[in-house]
Amino acid sequence: MNRFLRQFSAVVVAGILVAGCVSRQPEPLAPPPPPNAGVYKIGKPYQVNGIWYYPQEQPDYDETGIASWYGPTFYGKYTANGEIFDAEAMTAAHKTLPMPVNVRVTNLDNGRSLVLRVNDRGPFVAGRIIDVSEGAAKLLGFYDKGTARVRVVFLNRADQPNGQPQPFGAGTPETEVVATAAAPRAKVASEELAAIPGSRVSPVAPPAVQPMPKPAPDPTPIVRPDGKVTQMQIVGPTHLYVQVGAFGDFQNARRLMALLGDGNLRISTVQKNGVTLYRVRLGPFDGVNDADAALERMTAAGSQDAKIMVDQ
Repeated sequence: MNRFLRQFSAVVVAGILVAGCVSRQPEPLAPPPPPNAGVYKIGKPYQVNGIWYYPQEQPDYDETGIASWYGPTFYGKYTANGEIFDAEAMTAAHKTLPMPVNVRVTNLDNGRSLVLRVNDRGPFVAGRIIDVSEGAAKLLGFYDKGTARVRVVFLNRADQPNGQPQPFGAGTPETEVVATAAAPRAKVASEELAAIPGSRVSPVAPPAVQPMPKPAPDPTPIVRPDGKVTQMQIVGPTHLYVQVGAFGDFQNARRLMALLGDGNLRISTVQKNGVTLYRVRLGPFDGVNDADAALERMTAAGSQDAKIMVDQ
C-alpha cells in the first residue's frame, strides 16, 4: 500500500510540473546588442546621391551651419555604427566625423546647448551639417521649426562603456585607417586657380582684415550626453552665408569669383590660427530658404564645396 501511494504521489507531482511547464509562457529575451555597437570606427569613404564623403578624425572640428532633426522613419532601425536608433536618446548623425564621438551642439538662435553622441551618418541634404534626434531637437528648441542655426564642436570619443574616451586610433581596423588616409581630402577652394582666358580681373586691393568675433567659451566638456541643457551666451544676431572658397592668397579668391561669374559674390577676411583667409561668399541671408537657393545656384555653377555658414 505504501509503495502504491509513493508511486501515485510521484505521478501526480510529475503531472503538476508538466502542466506548469506547458501553461507557462517563456519570458521574452532581450535582443543582444549588435556586435559593433559602440565600437570606435573612422569609416571608409562612401557615396550617397553621387557625392563622395571621406570620414576622418577631426579632433579640432568646430563649425557653424544648419541643423535638422530625424526620427519617424528610423524608429528601431540600426544606426551606421550598429546601435538601435532611439528617438529620445541624445544622439546625432554627421557625414564625416568618426563614430561614436561626443559633440556639443549649440542653437545660435536661443543659446541652448547639448552634448550629443554621434552614432549615425547624415544628413544627406545640401546645406545641413548635422541631424539630431527628435528628443535633442525638442531640448534645443527647434523641433517645431525643423531647422536651426548651430555651432558643432568636437568634445571626445565615446566608445568606452563608461563614456571615457580612448586614445585616437585605438579600435579602428587598420584597413579603414589606410583607406581613409589615402582618400583625397583637398578641396577646390585650396587649389591654385589659373586666370580665365579672355577674362579681365580689375586690380582691387585686398579688404581690410577683420578679426573674427570669438564665440562664448564652452563650459567644461561633459564626458557623455546626459540630456542637460546648458544656456550659452549668444553675442548679437547671426546671419547665413554661402561660402564657396577660402584662400590664403587674395588673387586666388579673385580668380574664383571670376570663374563662378556671380556678381553678388564678395570677399571677406578672417584670421584663423594666425593666418589670414580670404573667403568668397554670398550673403548675408536672413532666412534658410534664401540661403538654400543661393547654395543651389553656386553648386550648379560648379562649386561643389559650397556650404552654408552662420556668422555675425
